[in-house]
Amino acid sequence: MSFEYFISKRILKNEAEGTKVSRPIVRISLLSIALAVVVNLITIAVVTGFQHEVRQKVSGFGSHAFIMNTSESSVYECDPIYKNQSFYPNLKKMNGVAHVQYVAYKPVLFQSDKKEIKYTLSNGKDTSKTQQEIQGAIIKGVGENFDWSFFKEHLVKGKLPIYNEEEVSNDLLISTRIARDLNYKVGDEIRAFFVKKQPVKRMFKVVGIYETGLEEFDKKIVIGDIKNVQKLNDWGIQASITLDDTLNKGYLVFRGNITGGNENYRYDWGNGYQTARGLSFCPVKDTVIRLIASDFIVDINGKNEVTSIPDTAYLSIKITGEKQSICEFNLNSDGEIQRKYLNKKGTKYALTCPNKTLEFVQKDGKGSFQNYVSGFEVTVKNWDDLDKTINSIKKKIEFIPTENLEELKVTSIMENQADIFVWLGFLDLNVYIILILMIVIGIINMGSALLVLILVRTNFIGMMKSMGATNWSIRKIFLIQGAYLIGKGMILGNIVALSFCFIQSHFGIMTLNPEVYYLSKVPIELSFMHWLVLNIGTLVICVLALVVPSFVITRVNPVKAIKFN
Repeated sequence: MSFEYFISKRILKNEAEGTKVSRPIVRISLLSIALAVVVNLITIAVVTGFQHEVRQKVSGFGSHAFIMNTSESSVYECDPIYKNQSFYPNLKKMNGVAHVQYVAYKPVLFQSDKKEIKYTLSNGKDTSKTQQEIQGAIIKGVGENFDWSFFKEHLVKGKLPIYNEEEVSNDLLISTRIARDLNYKVGDEIRAFFVKKQPVKRMFKVVGIYETGLEEFDKKIVIGDIKNVQKLNDWGIQASITLDDTLNKGYLVFRGNITGGNENYRYDWGNGYQTARGLSFCPVKDTVIRLIASDFIVDINGKNEVTSIPDTAYLSIKITGEKQSICEFNLNSDGEIQRKYLNKKGTKYALTCPNKTLEFVQKDGKGSFQNYVSGFEVTVKNWDDLDKTINSIKKKIEFIPTENLEELKVTSIMENQADIFVWLGFLDLNVYIILILMIVIGIINMGSALLVLILVRTNFIGMMKSMGATNWSIRKIFLIQGAYLIGKGMILGNIVALSFCFIQSHFGIMTLNPEVYYLSKVPIELSFMHWLVLNIGTLVICVLALVVPSFVITRVNPVKAIKFN
């Protein structure tokens, strides 16, 4: 044990009493160090927790990376790309990638049920009026490969919907915000309106309600079946064969009806593509009419280029009676063919002639809309490797035309939600400012305390110098005292800060306005590494800062100091 440490220990043993001059100064310095540790630890814990919570929730609604058409900038309003991409199977196996899923988006207007509101007029008469609420949102269409872990964690009522490839589901998962605004509950059927060439109304069923506290997304994101979204977006085309109500020179007229695509259609009735939308004849034998339809554009060379995957429809005709007889069908008063429908859907019907009966079975095309999606969401395993993983994905996808001649791009969540992440980035600057200010305050107070300790022990300094002690040895005695006081203040500060962090993380006593801060309570996240670096850094910086005021000792004259009172 060095004599400096021994002397410091003896002095500190009696320091609790202190002098009337040094006691308040030492206590203030202790409190300033404790306060600096408390503020800095809580600041780091809150900001880190805030950034982590917001980042996790934003990522849960979207993904860490999104693959979409290069011509678009918005994830929610991008042109479709093909679902069956060659990169998809390999992307799931890439190092750093945790999950890949395809999604589709569609804006929607939800309408609440009518409710009667009673109120009193200025003349004192009671009256009432009927009111219906309308709220806009975005349906995020997901499929069987969707990762439900995020919404499972935040599910508050009902259950998660189940979607598969075979059946189209009208089940929806909505937020508590939408449920509250429109008075929905689990099990309700809700009206949804979509903007197409003509407004389209659909009925959906609420099977689950989630709540994340991230109001920015809770009020607009609804989870639904991707097959509904694909069809409502008019992606791809869907073909059907219909029969006209009137005859053309005694012949039946069959027409091809196509929905979706770019509205520039062509038809293949068995002899290659042509622009003829229909054909007419009198069936004299059992037959099946097949139609392959597609949309197209004319390229710069004047050639037709298909823009959507073609779709195929069928219409089968079965004749009973004299098959070769002429088509003299029964007509109504308007000159239209009289049909006898054989099923509720109207896809099976019969026409009657004097000598034969024709039975038609209409089989519409499945549509090619299910082959298109808005894009692919990619979740990375480690947030710290986000940029590295996205760059690896870009090398495999960007500027490389797909087999369907699509050009794709990869965007980061930092780009797709730039406003939120720029705001989160500003929090780091605030942390640095707070850390520096609090440490500076602690250094100033400890420096003042050290000067006071030196002042009240001037006689001691003079005696030590007269006995042959060097300036550095005497300075070390006071630096050890300063380090002890700093350590004591840090222990007190750690007890207070860690207690607050524990209480807040478990009980959430401090709440927030989610409309402003995106979260409903103050989040806490303090890693051991952050705690260790902050404590060691504070101790080292404050002790080193005390070296400067300790230079005062070198100015003390032994002769004058011994006489000093």
